[in-house]
Amino acid sequence: MKVSLSAHWTHLLVPVLTLLAAGCSTTRTDVTNNNETATVYGGESVVIMSRSYHTGNQTEKDFTDCISKSLDRRGSALNIMPANQFVDTMYPWFEPRTAPHNISILPRMMSNPLIAERMRETGVRYVVWLEGNTEQPNGGGSVSCAAGPAGAGCFGFAWWESISDYDAVVWDLEDGKEAGNIATEVSGTSYMPAIVIPIPMIARTQATACKDLSLQIGNFIGGRTDAG
Repeated sequence: MKVSLSAHWTHLLVPVLTLLAAGCSTTRTDVTNNNETATVYGGESVVIMSRSYHTGNQTEKDFTDCISKSLDRRGSALNIMPANQFVDTMYPWFEPRTAPHNISILPRMMSNPLIAERMRETGVRYVVWLEGNTEQPNGGGSVSCAAGPAGAGCFGFAWWESISDYDAVVWDLEDGKEAGNIATEVSGTSYMPAIVIPIPMIARTQATACKDLSLQIGNFIGGRTDAG
């Protein structure tokens, strides 16, 4: 009887699993261009920084690293300077607690000859500030597993939603202006049906957000990126 029940459920789940596996996340991207940007050349660089000041939650380091690595791939025209190298060179002015929170503060900072000289040494033309996170606002269902004389197995169905919401604010250090803003939101639902063996089907919203935002940043600044 148990074998018959498992076979029955397996037969019913085959089309369901096919549909779930074919599912995809939804992406929404908004780009605001305040000032014309120019392609970086020669020794000019771009640095990707994470915001952490008023919320107390630093943008996930793995997401920031993902953006930097995607833009720094061989197919990109952008020269990406590691954030830690930039922070060390500009110490203490770009530490999380002392970094300028608004572009209007930048001209006053750059009027300091020491800061201006340090900035020239970095070769950074654009600072891209990242802010956001990935959350799981909803979910339900359950999967239970047990072991017995005949073996072990799991049964049930669980699901959860994921939303990856990130903003990238581009500062043009040469002009001392905010060049623009890129906002990306990716939402998706993950599923885990289980008949004997759990089968997770994960909506990789953060990875999708990284791919989309990297592409948009590369296009926005004027470089070309094959992030993906």
